Amino acid sequence: MIEVLVVDDDVRVARVNAAYVAKVPGFAVTGEAHSAAEALARLEAAPRPDLVLMDHYLPDETGLAVVREMRRRGLQTDVIMVTAARDVSTVQAAMRHGALQYLVKPFAFAGLRAKLEAYAELRRTLDGGGEAEQAEVDRIFGALSAPSEPQLPKGHSPTTAELVRRSLMNADGPLSAQEIAERTGVSRQTAQRYLKLLERTGRATLTLKYGDAGRPEHRYVWATRA
Repeated sequence: MIEVLVVDDDVRVARVNAAYVAKVPGFAVTGEAHSAAEALARLEAAPRPDLVLMDHYLPDETGLAVVREMRRRGLQTDVIMVTAARDVSTVQAAMRHGALQYLVKPFAFAGLRAKLEAYAELRRTLDGGGEAEQAEVDRIFGALSAPSEPQLPKGHSPTTAELVRRSLMNADGPLSAQEIAERTGVSRQTAQRYLKLLERTGRATLTLKYGDAGRPEHRYVWATRA
């Protein structure tokens, strides 16, 4: 079993990501951390996790600063960055500090599952030990090249998608397109379009609220709480 520490400043996001990890065979969540200090404390404590899903935007330090400090302390836990940081300099720095994968938010379960399955394949390949011929070296590096989650459809904004996603995740119950629109500042039609996208990709579940008369109201709930 591959043990995973989930690091994210948003408690609800960490909980969702942990639920995603738990759905992948062969993986188990050992804990969550919501700050750099908490992450380092958990990484130092026994038993140490095999893998950390690291957010970049933490309240006391960046995720990359945590990775640098991990290496300085001799902590060799593998790292997959899971963050909304899209600038090339951050991606490049993550590579230089040894992050094995980089998953950009927002993403569906399928996106994280692909990264975790690729990591598991890498572990299986390396567990064999011994010497490696060029073909074996290529296979080791190729294990990290899992296909990424499909990009948003044309005409969809990552910023708007993240707004709608977070509103739905942070809700105490199902929300309508109108309620999402009020929370995010987008139009009801735009909210409806992104909610349908979340439903199609399995991240949201559609529920129907029936009134006294007329058509039922479409309401959406984040899939892990459905």
